[in-house]
Amino acid sequence: MTSQTDGTASTEEFMDKVFGDYVGANAIFMAAIGDRLGLFKDLAAAGPATSVELAERTGLAERYVREWLHGMAAAGYLTFDANGGRYAMPADHVPVLAEESGTMFMGAAFFDYSTTFGESFHALLEAFRSGEGVRQELYGQEAAEAIERFTAPWFEHQLVPVWLPLMPEVRTTLEVGARVCDVGCGQGRALIKLAQAFPHCELVGLDRYEPAIQAATENARQAGVGDRVRFEMHDGAAGLPGPFDVITTFDVLHDSADPAGLLRAIHDGLKPSGRYVCVDINCADRSEDNVGPMGTVLYGLSLSYCLPVSLARGGAGLGTCGLPEGRLRAMALEAGFAEVRRLPVDDPFNNVYELSL
Repeated sequence: MTSQTDGTASTEEFMDKVFGDYVGANAIFMAAIGDRLGLFKDLAAAGPATSVELAERTGLAERYVREWLHGMAAAGYLTFDANGGRYAMPADHVPVLAEESGTMFMGAAFFDYSTTFGESFHALLEAFRSGEGVRQELYGQEAAEAIERFTAPWFEHQLVPVWLPLMPEVRTTLEVGARVCDVGCGQGRALIKLAQAFPHCELVGLDRYEPAIQAATENARQAGVGDRVRFEMHDGAAGLPGPFDVITTFDVLHDSADPAGLLRAIHDGLKPSGRYVCVDINCADRSEDNVGPMGTVLYGLSLSYCLPVSLARGGAGLGTCGLPEGRLRAMALEAGFAEVRRLPVDDPFNNVYELSL
């Protein structure tokens, strides 16, 4: 794309960048449709198809399916065989587009987040004017499901086999049988995974969002661990029903309305030998260092959800990049923790910390 004016070369270069960003936005928009309607999963499982065949297999309208196939082929997500008139998903695209909760799956991370928050867009514009926030309830169930899908790979592939071996005291405590509390538990996936891996533990999840508690309770029942895992609607910053051997938060602390108060409550809720496992955003201490693709994603997520949800409760409004390692350490020491250890985890999105009294 080239400029039709007499703009400078640098202006034209930036114009091309903006056009490239717009191209990507359209690709993600179309991909979100394929993700939500199961089109990617069908192509991965049942193989190449014409628009008629794919529409019949998925029960969708052929004209819409045809347009979607054209768009996904144009974007390079799918390939087209002109001889047979069929569209296919390359094998190396399957883990990214169709393997739910897999280590490389990006459906929830990008497709969901880029579309579900549109419902709260006008409320966010008003928040810019008023300085207030956007209530979590306004985002609705779709946003909650997007967060659930986004975090699922952590619990399926990282929590037990990767993170816990780096915390031998925590793992030993869980193996013997521990009282565990997950603050901001969402739909309960972390505790369910821990209950399945460590059958002697007693686990409780706390969340202030009632639909999440209801979903978590049902998920635990279906997983067969409902007798050892319970979920309660509760604001963790108000105090925890301890004492606990292990307390966890997974990308919760930076969203909290009162992160300092929550850290104090976690400190006070631990047994003297207890451990706090904190997973939070991998970001730099200085905003000028949070640049490039990942910085763009993190600040976009912050504006779309993390910042307005915290401000809606009169909170600190740290934002997604508001809890870098330096600030977490300072706040943890202020809350009374004696040690903060960052685990040697190679994760572009998360840092994992073990805190002790």
